[in-house]
Amino acid sequence: MDAPYAIEMVNITKRFPGIIANDNITLQLKRGEIHALLGENGAGKSTLMSVLFGLYQAEEGVIKKDGKEVKINNPNDANDLGIGMVHQHFKLVQCFTVLENIILGVESTKNGILQMDEAREKVKALSEKYGLQVDPDAKIEDITVGMQQRTEILKMLFRDNEILIFDEPTAVLTPQEIEELMEIMKNLRAEGKSILFITHKLNEIKAVADRVTVLRRGKYIGTVDVATTSKEEMSRMMVGRDVNMVVDKTPAKPKDVILKVENMTVASKMHSNNAVKNVSFEVHEGEIVCIAGIDGNGQTEFVYGLTGMEPLVDGKITLCGEDITKESIRKRSRLLSHIPEDRHKHGLVLDYPLEYNMVLQRYFEPEFTSKAGFLKRPEIRAYSEKLEKEFDVRSGQGPITIARAMSGGNQQKAIIAREVDKDHKLLVAVQPTRGLDVGAIEGVHKQLIAERDNGRAVLLISLELEEVMNVPDRILVMYEGEIVGELDPKKTTVEELGLFMAGAKRNVNIDANTAEIEESETIDTARKEEA
Repeated sequence: MDAPYAIEMVNITKRFPGIIANDNITLQLKRGEIHALLGENGAGKSTLMSVLFGLYQAEEGVIKKDGKEVKINNPNDANDLGIGMVHQHFKLVQCFTVLENIILGVESTKNGILQMDEAREKVKALSEKYGLQVDPDAKIEDITVGMQQRTEILKMLFRDNEILIFDEPTAVLTPQEIEELMEIMKNLRAEGKSILFITHKLNEIKAVADRVTVLRRGKYIGTVDVATTSKEEMSRMMVGRDVNMVVDKTPAKPKDVILKVENMTVASKMHSNNAVKNVSFEVHEGEIVCIAGIDGNGQTEFVYGLTGMEPLVDGKITLCGEDITKESIRKRSRLLSHIPEDRHKHGLVLDYPLEYNMVLQRYFEPEFTSKAGFLKRPEIRAYSEKLEKEFDVRSGQGPITIARAMSGGNQQKAIIAREVDKDHKLLVAVQPTRGLDVGAIEGVHKQLIAERDNGRAVLLISLELEEVMNVPDRILVMYEGEIVGELDPKKTTVEELGLFMAGAKRNVNIDANTAEIEESETIDTARKEEA
């Protein structure tokens, strides 16, 4: 007789106002397997996992663990059953430290006093074992998104869970961190743990998953073996059509300088050194320039300085010929649009309806506000409906849907719609495809190229190597807060880009006419070391 499934979700149906998020879905997780869950943004993946973790209660269906029916009313019940979850949108207390967040809910006390030493040692051992280095005393509000992700994973491992749910775990990680996480997942599987892995990235599914279950618009499409199914087949199952994996674009035709950054220096919140050091470059209308680098090398602070969220220690920013170094965020937003790195912290007011989020930076304009200062609600709603249709933003109740209730991918699409539609000369796009499915990524890349071809300047900040190599016309590599190289994506390689990102090579020279890169001895040395 076959062994029972580690987890079996049978005929699960979950409804929200205006939408059936999960429509009669059955999912079966074998013991000791990595099972991927694939689907478009809003397909119901996170909802299904939230039902398993006890955050939601299904209206229909049952959950079985090791063949026995169980009732999971809340996350404590899930943890008692050995089920842990790394959430797509982190469940962390911003003003607590990393260590405090990891032990929250399972603290040891003596005479009413927290016993932290033992927990600290366990966290240290786990971080070393799995390569998840963190500063246990750093506050969550002060660390990068990637570091917050590590905290979430350690939180789950700290509880010794045997059923592990990873909800978009790589969305905020660097390529190197993703490779490390893939190895961690394989090691966890080898230890006998069972993993449910939500991702949009087909390469990751091919790299680690044994089987994949595909959802589309809340319905079960099928479960297939990863080894015998191509990425193209999985993509078709997910979106119901063929997806072009290659970015099509004509050569750039740069014109006037739109953005000029001179000797920009921005302080670090984490330590006494500056996070951005003496950075200078230009972006022209009609081109896409990408700042590439491993997460935590000053990209976040650079964007904060550029958009006005942090003051500069030194330097000058000129936008469309106007010095905006000391201008307010609202003044800057007249000339630039900003797709932020953290959509919850800086992109949306989560408890506002979608329609208000669509006009966050424009509500005061005559189109949306009367002379008496009252909002023109019909105009706001009509505008929101137009953007939803144009950018395929899906939500249960349309413009009146509370932003918090939308899937992460559709929250991202809403921000992209708002920022792209706004009148601007410069688009600053920070991780714009984070958490998006392959169909939506294809659409975002087309949109960025359309922005370029319409004469706008695009500054892309990305951690995705594939995106860095395919979308921009020029690549600037940032390492430890400095621009260490400028590369032509048509002439460079992923390996060479990786050397710059790791700081193994600096100060590349590109001939403007021939775009020939001068090789340095550093590359030869690094390659010999690799060999």
